[in-house]
Formats: sequence, C-alpha cells, structure tokens
Amino acid sequence: MKQILRQKLNDSPVARWSVLGIVSITMMCAYFITDVMAPLQSMLEEQFGWDGTEYGLFSGAYGWFNVFLFMLIFGGIILDRKGTRFTGVLSCILMIIGCAVKYYAVSPFFALEGAVFGIRMQVLTACLGFAVFGMGAETAGVTVTKIIARWFSGKEIALAMGLQVSTARIGTALAFSTTVKTATRFNELSAPLLLGLLLLCIGLIAFVVFCVMDRKLDRSVGDHAAAGSEGEEAFRLQDVAGIVRNRGFWLIAILCLLFYSGVFPFLKYAASLMTNKYGAGEELAGAIPSLLPLGAILLTPVFGLMYDRVGKGAGIMLAGSCLLVVVHTLFALPLLNVWWFAAFIMLLLGIAFSLVPSAMWPSVPKIVPQNQLGTAYATIFWVQNIGLSGVPVLIGWVLKNYCQTGVAEKPYDYTLPMIIFACFGLLAVLVAWLLGKEDREKGYGLAKPNIRRA
Repeated sequence: MKQILRQKLNDSPVARWSVLGIVSITMMCAYFITDVMAPLQSMLEEQFGWDGTEYGLFSGAYGWFNVFLFMLIFGGIILDRKGTRFTGVLSCILMIIGCAVKYYAVSPFFALEGAVFGIRMQVLTACLGFAVFGMGAETAGVTVTKIIARWFSGKEIALAMGLQVSTARIGTALAFSTTVKTATRFNELSAPLLLGLLLLCIGLIAFVVFCVMDRKLDRSVGDHAAAGSEGEEAFRLQDVAGIVRNRGFWLIAILCLLFYSGVFPFLKYAASLMTNKYGAGEELAGAIPSLLPLGAILLTPVFGLMYDRVGKGAGIMLAGSCLLVVVHTLFALPLLNVWWFAAFIMLLLGIAFSLVPSAMWPSVPKIVPQNQLGTAYATIFWVQNIGLSGVPVLIGWVLKNYCQTGVAEKPYDYTLPMIIFACFGLLAVLVAWLLGKEDREKGYGLAKPNIRRA
C-alpha cells in the first residue's frame, strides 16, 4: 500500500517539477556565495594586502569543517535519519551565518587586529565564515540531490539533476559576471557579499516553501509514514559498512574528487589566470570564467536527458574527464595568449563540466540503496571537499614559491598550476575507465537508460 501511495506522489509531473524548481533556487543562491570572492583576488591584494598563500588558505577554508571534523558525513547521517525537510532548513541557516561572518571580515566594520597561528585575524575570520558556509552549502547539496533522487526515481532523474545543476551554475555565472561591477559601483569590496546574504535569505524562504509543499503532498495521499520518515525504509548506522565495502561507490567518489579538483579550485584562480596570461582587464577577467557555468547551464540537461533515454553513463563520464585534460593542457601551453582563445577554452571546459556531473550524480542510486543515499552522497561530497580544501592551498603555495614573475602587471606564471590541474584530469580518466569496467562486471546498470519503461 505504501508503495502505491508513493507511486501516486512520484507520478505527478506538476509536483515533482515544482519541487525541482523550488530547491534549485536555493542551490543557485548558495553557488553565488561559493564563488563570489574569486573575481576579487586582485582587489583583496590591493586593499587588504592578501598574498597568494592567504587567498589560497581562504579558498580552501570552504571544506575545513566538512573534511577535518567530518561534519558532512554527520550531515548525511542526519539526513537519512531526520529527513530532507529538517536537514535542508538547518543547512540554509548555516549558510546564512557563514556568509554573514565572511561579510563582516571584509566590511568596514571589521576591527580585530593581530594574528592567530601566524594567520591575520581578518583572513582567519573570513576563513571561519567560509568554513561554516561550506558546511551548510555541501549539506544542502546532499539534501537537494536526495530530494531529486526520491522524487524522480524511475523517471527523468538525470535530466532533473542536470537542470538543478544548470540552475545552480547560474549563481556561479552571476558571481563571476557581477561581483567586480558591484564592488566598483558601491566602492566597497564587501557589497557583493551583502547581496549574496540577501540571496541566501531568499533561498531559505524557497526551501521553506518546499517543506510546506512536501508535507501537504504527503498528507494529501494519506501517507503518514512519509510525513514522518518520508516513506523510506529506516536507515541504520550499520548500513554505513555496506557503503564502505562498495567498490563502485568508491570509484564514483574518487572520480568526483579528481574531476572537481580540476574545476572548482581552478575557478578560484581563473580570473587571475585571465589577467596574468591573457592580459584581460578586471571586468573581462571575471566575465570569461562565467562562460564555464553558462556552457554547463545549456548542456548539462542535454547530457542528462541522453543518459535517461540512451544510457552509457560511464562513457559520458570518461568523455568529460578526457576533455578536462585537453582544456588544462591548452591553458598550460604558450600559444595564442589572447582573451578570445581563453574564452574558447573556457567553453570547452563548460562542456566537460556538463558531461561528468550529468552522469555521475544520477549513477549513485544505481549503486547504493535508496535508504542509504543521504549518507552515500554525503560521503562523496566529503571526499570531494578534500580536494576543494587542499588544492586551492596547494595552488596558492605553488604560485607564491615557484611562479612569481617579478612583473607588476603580470605577477604570476600559471604554467605549473595548469599542469597540476591537467594531472587531476589524467587521473580522472583512469578512474572513469575503471568505473566502466566495474559496471560491466557487477551489472550496476550504468550503461542502461534511467527511465523505466512500462
């Protein structure tokens, strides 16, 4: 009986697509804050004297609590035990708190002086704010992913996840294209963060609307179990052992780590790359990286729909990983150092950035049972955060110690960092190939379409 009622809720196109639209707004607001400081690297150096190491430390702070305190894994367990509504609202509140602290750190109101463990108080405060925000943002990402997996099970799951990712990328595009203009317009570096704080409040309101809708829909079909446990088999802590022993799960997690280590940390330095290698001005340097999420906005749903109807999930991930290697190799080579060529390469990265996520996230429910998805996604996000925390620090250290040119207009040579990013791509190619091999042996169904035919 419960399965029949769940099917009625799941089969309502209006319900499931409305849910997708609402939670996607929340993630779009989160992604804006995630990258809002990236175009401001040179302004941080000019106004506050941040060096490459301090900026790298700040960029990597996003995953401090998620990685070192295992807060993301705890968040996944809370998600499986408490449900999406409770966990989603908690995540939104954490994002707002973290953004507020980060805003305070770079605002005119900041008055703390001195240093702790050799880190200036302003940098440390910004890092702590970003770490709290990252804890909320990553848990929100896990929550939204589970919401989509639940509502679109047996339906257009890859298309739905692709559309959610595309909507979130709008936030990234807005961050790169508007941040410098906003800071210049108000003559205040913290102005974009204040705008982001307002957007996060809108994201919280959107998620509360989802909670009301979700609860009413549960009650409308009389599924009282869904109103409490959201209609799923109870999660047990011993289920974590089953996830840990799953080789396919770990291949997905490692692929996520390697691929995103070649994308998100790169975005933190992309504007600086455009200035130092391609001679772009500050506004153009911020606008060119915005082409990456714009490409992903258009193509991720297309590749997701392809996976839904045709299958070939492992092949899609392998193709995206290969393209990542091509992109960073082109950035490393000393040829055509003009802005339009950089824009072309960024569009290629947008294609790669569409291929891998469109197949990777919808593949997890084929490998992990539904009642363990929250913990599984949280563990994957935790592994991913290792790269999001460590790689920016590594790149900042490499820039400071090995890549300074001594030229005021173009202080950094980005050849070595781009080679490092290309190496992450090469490793991702290997893991994607191993995942396809594992699928053929274990029969996960990654090569099969997601839409179940009657």
